[in-house]
Amino acid sequence: MTTSGIFQILLYLVVLTLLVKPMGVFMTKVYNGEKTFLDFIFKPIERLIYKLCRIDAAQEMNWKQYGAAMLIFSLVSTIALYFMQRWQFYLPLNPQGLSGVSADSSFNTAVSFVTNTNWQGYGGETTMSYFTQMAGLAIQNFKSAAVGMALAVVFIRGIARFETDNLGNFWVDMTRSILYILVPLSFLAAIFFVSQGMIQNFKPYDTAQTVEGIQQTIAQGPVASQVAIKMLGTNGGGFFNANAAHPFENPTPFSNFIQMLLIFIIPGGFTYMLGRMTKSAGHGWAVYGAMIFLFLVGTFTAYWAESKGNPLYPATVNQQVVGGNFEGKEVRFGVANSALFATITTDASCGAVNSMHDSFTPIGGLVPLTNIMLGEVIFGGVGAGMYGMLVMIILTVFIAGLMVGRTPEYLGKKIEAYDVQMAMLYALIFPLIILGLAAVSAIAPDFGLSSLNNQGAHGLSEILYAFTSGTGNNGSAFAGLNANTLWYNTTLGVAMLVGRFFMIIPMLAIAGNLARKKQIPPSLGTFPVNTPLFAALLVSIVIIVGALTFFPVLSLSPILEHFQMMSGQTF
Repeated sequence: MTTSGIFQILLYLVVLTLLVKPMGVFMTKVYNGEKTFLDFIFKPIERLIYKLCRIDAAQEMNWKQYGAAMLIFSLVSTIALYFMQRWQFYLPLNPQGLSGVSADSSFNTAVSFVTNTNWQGYGGETTMSYFTQMAGLAIQNFKSAAVGMALAVVFIRGIARFETDNLGNFWVDMTRSILYILVPLSFLAAIFFVSQGMIQNFKPYDTAQTVEGIQQTIAQGPVASQVAIKMLGTNGGGFFNANAAHPFENPTPFSNFIQMLLIFIIPGGFTYMLGRMTKSAGHGWAVYGAMIFLFLVGTFTAYWAESKGNPLYPATVNQQVVGGNFEGKEVRFGVANSALFATITTDASCGAVNSMHDSFTPIGGLVPLTNIMLGEVIFGGVGAGMYGMLVMIILTVFIAGLMVGRTPEYLGKKIEAYDVQMAMLYALIFPLIILGLAAVSAIAPDFGLSSLNNQGAHGLSEILYAFTSGTGNNGSAFAGLNANTLWYNTTLGVAMLVGRFFMIIPMLAIAGNLARKKQIPPSLGTFPVNTPLFAALLVSIVIIVGALTFFPVLSLSPILEHFQMMSGQTF
């Protein structure tokens, strides 16, 4: 660990924190229908969309209607993206003449992008045409991010409102998410990325001859526009197979910094929005503080592990050991920014990578894996992280109530058996899918183990990471696993669907139940939710529910691999 590396991490934290309040204030105005400085551009477009789609913006929905609209929209999006891939050979903007994608890969990719997972079992530049990348994947990046944001707004409204079934209108919330937040920020980010050297064109692929005399194909395409929304929407699906490690997708350290900032800016803004809409600013900052604590612990753990390197293969300069694990990392980013990026992308359910997690040390690789296992709550995906953390808050308040022997209360509402039951259903679905599918894959030599490039503890980590990433709607991978097979395409597709939609239903049920409750005044038994004590208890619940659930399997994968490495054992 170096002073420069620590400074870069702290600089990122300072810039992010300064942006949280203005982002939260703007988002609150957008979702409350208040006047914003972008109204003169987007308000006429918003009205036109409602008119063309016959949407009554004033009509609100209960939680069941809201959920039904979301599910129908997602189903139609999945079907459309599936057939776009299957028929891409006949569609325009395909200068390389790429053929249609296989059925199982099309299913996996369609589900992946609709669920905001953006898991990729294919090489982007060798599989997808420009039309599929733009009209299919990039457009879905906007839509899936907007769905997550709308769902977070519903939960916050459920907390802020009393004695009502009305939680807003799905079509209005999604439209405003795209028009006022995602489109403007993505446009500015894309312009910036082009200034840094990121490409944006429709040219056929170029060819070049290397100094060894080998013919090399240099992929082209509309990259900047897709990278902007993939980061801002915490999508993560790369235009290129190498993702954010590719020089056309992440050309400079400055572009790397902005990409990391885009990942956290909306989830961070949601924490301030929570405090503003519930009229408890301190509560929003307490939630932000809990997220930042978990983020910093993960970042510095990964940075420490990668800085120490692998004792079996020490890095040397002029025959002197300098330390650090540089395998799978870009020199222009270094160890610090690789560890920081890996932590951010798995904290935020983004899935973009600027280094290969499969090449991290065992403890370095344990951090991104554990981040996802915590349940997409350390900032998390846009929207999804907020409602995931709110479920953890429900459990925290319930346990705090048990400690003082009183009925638990949260911002003027009693937390009752139904709320806790739905919260536990939300928490239990996640490990059930991950551990179940990983267990089957780990004992199936024909279709599970045959895709591995590594054996032993690291091979188990690769399988475990794949299903954790899929179920957690993250999308990053331990790249040593060949997941583009019938088994993994199908099972990971199922894991993504369950991890997204089966966890949304109990969350919406909690929001609907909270909105119907009466407001009660705080009493001596009310546990304050705007204090450092609350933040500390919230962190504890996240760790207990998340990390400890998976500790047995982690002890057989990265933890075991670490001790094997320290004892000099290879496999």
